[in-house]
Amino acid sequence: MLRRSTPGAVAAIAILLAIAFVALVWFKPPAAAPDDGGIAFMFWNVENLFDDRDDKRNSIDDPYDDWMAKDDADRKLKLDRLAEVILKVNGGRGPDVFAGCEVESLRAVELLRDALNAKLPAGAATYDHIAMKELDANAGRFIAPCLISRIPFDPARTRLMGRFNLRILETHLTKDKADLRLVVSHWTSQRSDDGTKKGSGRDRYASTIREDFERAMKQDPQADYLLCGDFNTPPDSETVTGQLRMTANADEAKKESRLFGLLSSKPAEKFGTHYYSKPLIYDQIGVSPGMLDAKGWSCDPETVRVPTEGMIRDTARVRRPWRFGDRDENPQNRGYSDHFPVVVKLKVQ
Repeated sequence: MLRRSTPGAVAAIAILLAIAFVALVWFKPPAAAPDDGGIAFMFWNVENLFDDRDDKRNSIDDPYDDWMAKDDADRKLKLDRLAEVILKVNGGRGPDVFAGCEVESLRAVELLRDALNAKLPAGAATYDHIAMKELDANAGRFIAPCLISRIPFDPARTRLMGRFNLRILETHLTKDKADLRLVVSHWTSQRSDDGTKKGSGRDRYASTIREDFERAMKQDPQADYLLCGDFNTPPDSETVTGQLRMTANADEAKKESRLFGLLSSKPAEKFGTHYYSKPLIYDQIGVSPGMLDAKGWSCDPETVRVPTEGMIRDTARVRRPWRFGDRDENPQNRGYSDHFPVVVKLKVQ
């Protein structure tokens, strides 16, 4: 025999259904913003990203290696903080191509990729391609550049450029049969190079990349070439303008077949990526003349920016990046990185 529902039971069922509906609306993954057809590119020095394995690195890196391998909470927080910033760009989808530096290993790249994919909004394409070449024990610090991308690259043409364990990762991205030569670099720091050492330090990085760029331009003056990295020196330094020969003038870059620096004429007060007594533009992007035309890969210089939202302490009086810090840092004071990222829009035509 069927029993008639009481008013109280009906009310309870209605409340449960309402709660279920609210949960579905409030807690479903956010939807990605509409895709505008461009390719979002980001470079970021992520500050000592180490993996979950204690590899007994050298005396400089061992404190980070041991710490991140053993402290699951801090390692997860580090990855979550990086993913939070990376996924803010491009309508919440994150960059289509992410280039980073200060990464210990391929395993560390995998952990960051997995953290990004786990937090992607609904409808966003996953990151399926990663690249990183580890340095050997003679490289000093055991950190190197990396790539995390939605766009495939050519593993056969992915290498560390030059000799002497330079932190220069070169690869080739391919989309719609168009080739982009991508170079990600991390030059010698100011602590170990005062800028006067010809043939070594940052001078060697600049000359190695310039020679590679000139070879590429000799083979094809319209080749699409993008250089990015933490140069540890500003755009107007002699190392950048003289040795690398990167210019702030697009017409000069086209006429003389030079790299055009997207941040070379920008004020450090608005585009600084690092802070040491004052804002400094250390993280830079340079493109070939071929990326300023309407064929193959192209770049819109007007879209370059340095996002800082949430990455500066609320109590800060200057435009200083809020770093994640080392093992002894109070967990409540941990931020993101000691550098801001640089982003720009690319396109394949």
